[in-house]
Amino acid sequence: MVTDKLTRSIQGPILQSLSIPTISELLSKQHWSELKPHLRVTKPATFIDQLLNAGVDSELVLRFFKWSQKEYRLSYGLEPTSKVLHFLANSKRYSKVRSFLDSFVKNEKHTVSSVFHSLLLDGGRPGATALIIDMLVLAYVKNLELHCAYEAFTRAKDYGFKLSQTSCNPLLSALVKENKIGDVEYVYKEMIKRRIHTNLNTFNIFINGLCRAGKLNKAEDAIEDMKAWGISPKVVTYNTLVDGYCKRGSAGKMYKAEAFMKEMLANKICPNEVTFNTLIDGFCKDENVAAAKKAFEEMQKQGLKPNIVTYNSLINGLCNNGKLEEAIDLWDKMVGLGLKPNIVTYNALINGFCKKKMMKEATKVLDDVSKQELVPNVITFNTMIDAYCKEGMMEEGFSLCSSMLEEGILPNVSTYKCLIAGLCRKQDLQAAKELLNEMENKGLKGDVVTYNILIDGLCKNDKSRNAEKLLNEMFNLGLKPNHVTYNTLMDGYCMEGKLKAALNVRKRMEKERKQPNVVTYNVLIKGYCKINKLEAANGLLNEMLEKGLNPNRTTYDIVRLEMLEKGFSPDIEGHLYNISSMS
Repeated sequence: MVTDKLTRSIQGPILQSLSIPTISELLSKQHWSELKPHLRVTKPATFIDQLLNAGVDSELVLRFFKWSQKEYRLSYGLEPTSKVLHFLANSKRYSKVRSFLDSFVKNEKHTVSSVFHSLLLDGGRPGATALIIDMLVLAYVKNLELHCAYEAFTRAKDYGFKLSQTSCNPLLSALVKENKIGDVEYVYKEMIKRRIHTNLNTFNIFINGLCRAGKLNKAEDAIEDMKAWGISPKVVTYNTLVDGYCKRGSAGKMYKAEAFMKEMLANKICPNEVTFNTLIDGFCKDENVAAAKKAFEEMQKQGLKPNIVTYNSLINGLCNNGKLEEAIDLWDKMVGLGLKPNIVTYNALINGFCKKKMMKEATKVLDDVSKQELVPNVITFNTMIDAYCKEGMMEEGFSLCSSMLEEGILPNVSTYKCLIAGLCRKQDLQAAKELLNEMENKGLKGDVVTYNILIDGLCKNDKSRNAEKLLNEMFNLGLKPNHVTYNTLMDGYCMEGKLKAALNVRKRMEKERKQPNVVTYNVLIKGYCKINKLEAANGLLNEMLEKGLNPNRTTYDIVRLEMLEKGFSPDIEGHLYNISSMS
């Protein structure tokens, strides 16, 4: 009797006129036309409540929810949405929860706090709510709503809900891709604090993020964290660290990269092609071709076959170091092994010939590209255009630029930089400025380097005032001049004997929070010497040393040529030792 009363109390007009099995069948077969007349007197949200209370299958409830949204163009509030989510979670329809949340995040715009509030008000089981929030974080990540995912991750802690690696690993990965390293570190530390289960993938993602941000020491610390959690680093982990150190370059960093490879071998983790390719490329970019060749030999000793990536790195390294004959020999060896050169290989060899000023040979290689059914790219053309411009062969450079367009390859900022620099060397500054305008009219924005080239060209032609106008133009375009920009302009004014103007540029530089470096002082000291203000030059020399800046070879040359040889001895005790021996 009590059960009958309860049933009647939860029934609305539809449930009174149709039995639950009948409604379930209509929903299952999607006979919406038979349901629609009954919905004229019952609101869809109310009907959903009735279905939930009557214990209709959760998938059928979800089916009605989606249909009614589309049919009546409804945007259900958070309350019915939370109820359906909990109903699905309680019946362990996890894949449905995941897809429902994905659609919800994509189509509905609610604050994270309001979503949490609704889920908590619904009074579902804590375990089900925790699962829904875990999947909500994942849905935010998948829909690129990173700020919401991060906020949901934080709020989960506040409410005591434990998340899983299912949502946290993708969140970490997405934050790494967006270079939000501070957030990456926070999420990782919180995962450890909250004892969220971590796996190898968690650590690999985190280490990758740290390496990308240049935080290599912290990346090494993370390796120790892994071991503490009983997780052994694998080849991917070590490859990430090797790549991190290789990208930072310099002998010290490359030593560490090589040390990690040795550690891999000591731990019986076999380096793979990626390990060696990364190491070889790193050594080549560090201009240590000898070490790259040793790594190449070691790779083969380990039973690994060098691939096209390996050969490309080594050929490019040899070409950049002027070892063109060795590069050609390696090319022949590669082809003999049945590996077909690709456009990267051709670009490397073209670069090698260009560096040797062997333009005829470079052109032959370029002609061979199309014969091999390969497509030249912007790097192919830019390499040759740059070489022509450096040789003063501007006509050939512009002709090649036209050929690019005929091939359907659009010139980029680097193409224009090469041409502008060539025109500046020819002292054709008007044409250089017109080319900059043409570039910008085509939607390509000149960068700091582009403007530095033009400023340098103007300064070398005693047009420093015009160069300063370009400095103003940079600010108007939102570009931030660097030390090269300011130092070049100061040098231009100094060479024209306009020291006051040069000092004004220094003030402007300092106003932009860029402190003078050794080059700045060298320029100004030489400027004072040029107008025979040697005491003032000496004062700047002292100022430079007081700021802890170390003199370089140029500083010594200025002191020797502009001061000592003019009979003026700098009044500096304990500094600039061996100046007299440099004469």
